[in-house]
Amino acid sequence: MYARFNLFALILAVNLPFVSVGCSPSMESVETADAAPPAEQPSADAASEATDTADTEEVASSDSGKPTEVTLGDPSLTAGIPGEGSLSNAEIKKWLADESNHQVLDVTLPLGLSAGASEIKGLEGNPLTRAKIELGRQLYFDTRLSADATVSCASCHSPDHGYAADTQFGVGVRGQTGGRNSPVAYNRILSDKQFWDGRAESLEDQAVGPIANPIEMSNTHETCVATVNSVEGYRLQFDKVFSDEGVTIENIGKAIASFERAIVTAPSAFDYHDALRPFLQFDEETLQEIKEEDPAAWARYETARGGLEKRPMSESAQRGRDLFFADKSQCATCHVGANLTDEKYHNIGVGVDENGKIADVGRFEVTKDEKDMGAFKTPTIRNVAQTPPYMHDGGMKTLAEVVEHYVQGGTPHPHLSDKIKKLELSEQDKQDLVAFMEACTGELPSVERGRLPQ
Repeated sequence: MYARFNLFALILAVNLPFVSVGCSPSMESVETADAAPPAEQPSADAASEATDTADTEEVASSDSGKPTEVTLGDPSLTAGIPGEGSLSNAEIKKWLADESNHQVLDVTLPLGLSAGASEIKGLEGNPLTRAKIELGRQLYFDTRLSADATVSCASCHSPDHGYAADTQFGVGVRGQTGGRNSPVAYNRILSDKQFWDGRAESLEDQAVGPIANPIEMSNTHETCVATVNSVEGYRLQFDKVFSDEGVTIENIGKAIASFERAIVTAPSAFDYHDALRPFLQFDEETLQEIKEEDPAAWARYETARGGLEKRPMSESAQRGRDLFFADKSQCATCHVGANLTDEKYHNIGVGVDENGKIADVGRFEVTKDEKDMGAFKTPTIRNVAQTPPYMHDGGMKTLAEVVEHYVQGGTPHPHLSDKIKKLELSEQDKQDLVAFMEACTGELPSVERGRLPQ
């Protein structure tokens, strides 16, 4: 009977449906695939890939015992330098003297996101170390990077609001506001171009952009570097982490980007649900054989089952899951892959007045290509329930409003994406889609927000 399990796993491995969170389909596959109901084609990635807490393989460690193989989201990466209160130089020196903090980390992603391992961005040019992540953490929460020491990265991308902000627009120094909603700062390790319009080529470029933006931090890069360099605790860290380069605006960007890449969403109810689905095909006798003959597969089963018990997925969310990946809703046209975003730019009929005028040209400002007029980057669905208001202009307060916008086919105008069409969804369908998006919420790692050098 166990042979049936191996055969079934093989069939799943070579015949994955495009709706599986374990694949990263092209837009072409999404648009042309025959969307059979997901319940009839269970996702197999969770039955074939190693998961977070179920990994039983030996973990490589540095000489001091700190592991060099880590799953992002590990709270030790963002817990700060041990101690309480403001960071003393003595504590910083002790931290820097531990060579394990400078070992390049071999990172994996947690269940769900792990399906996007091949899409990891930025580590070749900016490898992660514990010391670099910690330096970035300090800079991320330090208001001294702004002109008047009132605004930090966390002001618009706060852990309290899902690494976004609860205001319609970002709020900078002297209460100034921009014209766009604050995008999220988690799961950035799976993204290269940043900002709603993709004007920053990398996370490093994004990290230093707001410092010199007159509405955000209203500083200059030169003044910011001088301020950071004036703090001995920062000088000590930059000299060690970046060798002879020390404090530069480029290294400030690298440090902040490293911290941001360490902020990822933990498995959600959706992830555990999809991880468990393949095992539901088996009877108790087969499951017992799996337990006895394949400990790794059994560990994955136990992780998925235990996770779903802690984070159950409602029947409404399960229906919403199937609808989300079906042609009927068209959601998966853009919200695909491990992070549930295609990382592309679309005009979805937001920010258009009654005369058809576009208030914000979006991606067009970067490319000057007419097809990008009013187009903005597809945001992730992961943890979206934690980050209202929605859309690039922050004009929608609830997920129900977002769903209704798509049902109505957006606001008609010449540049509207051909992917946006009116939908025939019932009230129950709409509620189910919202329930599914809420079920895509995973915990974010605990982060030390204080402990800055003085």
